[in-house]
Amino acid sequence: MIIETSRLHLIPLTAHQLTLWTEDISRLEKELNCTYSAEPIEGIFLEIVKGQATKAKDDEANYLFHSFWFIIRKSDRVVVGSAGFKNIPNENDEVEIGYGLGKDFEGNGYMTEAVYAMCSWAKAQDYISYVIAETEAGNPKSENVLKRCGFTLYMQDTNSWWKV
Repeated sequence: MIIETSRLHLIPLTAHQLTLWTEDISRLEKELNCTYSAEPIEGIFLEIVKGQATKAKDDEANYLFHSFWFIIRKSDRVVVGSAGFKNIPNENDEVEIGYGLGKDFEGNGYMTEAVYAMCSWAKAQDYISYVIAETEAGNPKSENVLKRCGFTLYMQDTNSWWKV
């Protein structure tokens, strides 16, 4: 499955591809015919990807909600970032989205384009009513992406919670 926008392809990684991302990125690049230039896969991000790979493998029927989706620029097949749903929809028919962009690609509207497309896809599913997102306090770049995608702030504690 691929979500296509005017400038991007959004490709969900299979459990096998998530593992390649953490262990053999050159093989993954070859498999997807792309070049990875997004955020470094290290530290806590590496652990999150490994955890999602396990979830995607254990729940293959719902891997779209456990995977990361590569955000690939059509013009040159460069991976500029990734996004994903953090789990299957909850009891309120909500699914949470998260995302990250390589520093070299900030300020070009790629993340807004990708988040908007993923939210549109999610809300077109019969079993999803809302997409939610959490931002850290004082992260205006992420907040602006959400605002441009139609999210509204619905709760604030140590972090901010958004819904569309």
